[in-house]
Amino acid sequence: MAGVSLKCGDCGALLKSVEEAQEHAELTSHSNFSESTEAVLNLVCTVCAKPCRSKTESDLHTKRTGHTDFVDKTSEATKPISLEAPKAMDESHEVVDASGSSSEPQEMIVPEVDKKLLEELEAMGFPTARATRALHYSGNTSLEAAVNWVVEHENDSDIDEMPLMTSGQDSKLKVPVNAKVEAPKPALTPEEMKIKAQELRERARKKKEEEEKIMEREKEKERIRVGKELLEAKRIEEENERKRILALRKAEKEEEQRAREKIRQKLEEDKAERRRKLGLPPEDPAAVKPSASVVPEKKSYVPIKPVTKLEQMRECLRSLKQNHKNEDAKVKRAFQTLLTYIGNVAKNPNEEKFRKIRLTNPSFQERVGGLKGGVEFLELCGFEKIEGGEFLFLASDKVDMTVLNSAGSELNSAIVNPFFGVL
Repeated sequence: MAGVSLKCGDCGALLKSVEEAQEHAELTSHSNFSESTEAVLNLVCTVCAKPCRSKTESDLHTKRTGHTDFVDKTSEATKPISLEAPKAMDESHEVVDASGSSSEPQEMIVPEVDKKLLEELEAMGFPTARATRALHYSGNTSLEAAVNWVVEHENDSDIDEMPLMTSGQDSKLKVPVNAKVEAPKPALTPEEMKIKAQELRERARKKKEEEEKIMEREKEKERIRVGKELLEAKRIEEENERKRILALRKAEKEEEQRAREKIRQKLEEDKAERRRKLGLPPEDPAAVKPSASVVPEKKSYVPIKPVTKLEQMRECLRSLKQNHKNEDAKVKRAFQTLLTYIGNVAKNPNEEKFRKIRLTNPSFQERVGGLKGGVEFLELCGFEKIEGGEFLFLASDKVDMTVLNSAGSELNSAIVNPFFGVL
């Protein structure tokens, strides 16, 4: 792909033309330019039509003028860059090369370097692009000169980019377009060269390790963030489930209260009808009040059976704890074992081994089966006795995740609440 800009190898600035590159070189003394396929950004303000070449420039324009809307016209303004030197004002003077012909844009190619020296640099551990660049800029003279160049330019941002030059340029010059070759530094001895090469490899290794550490830290941060989001989603789901259960329980109580009120009214109507048929006067409402106050007191002593499976589970766990008041450790272990059974089924509903429990298993008998209420709790969760009562089995089509989640919540509450079953 043809280049669309010139990139400054010293500061990374992107320039649209050779003229801009020359102006940049005069202002900054930078001389290392190469052709790039990265387009120069062109953000145009929709209010005043001012072009901005970077996000920083557009932000400064926004601060100065308050204009915030920009249109990206980079693709419209992008075109292949011409590497011809700027023409003089007098159009009669044309730029000619050494052969006397007029100059024209030519294809950029990788310059030729000494293959033997290149192989030696690669054997020392230098990347091909860096070795080629070092030989190219050092004049392709010797191994020592190339290593010296690498040592002096190891912090350049483009040190690992392959150098380019025009196809018509003399390859013996070993210099790309708009670049200058610095005077060679004093040569290193073979021992110093080996030490420098080792130092460069060590720095490259440390840099790679730092990059890997940074990547690992970013991965860990992402893992923590995802974990927090999952925990928050789980908390919200559990909170919604609790609210749903409370709303359902409230609706059931209201329905039960309405049903009782209808029955009471029906009894009052039947009683009034019987008194009318017997010719008795209507009952005095004032005389009914004492009896009405007595009825709730009698009803308060009558236990009401749980009307939902959740309440049945809670009552079953309360009974289990009250039946073994002096065996707190044993009761807690039973609750934890039941929570493990329920959790395994909830996590692996298709695994039969988690849905089938042998009642005669010594470990099961010691932890759950030997306590009154343990087997009953599993039956409330959907388990059924099969094969003559030898196994407890939960069929796959009877796995109810809502019931299992409710059972898990009740068991967890019974484990962490020291007052569970006391009141």
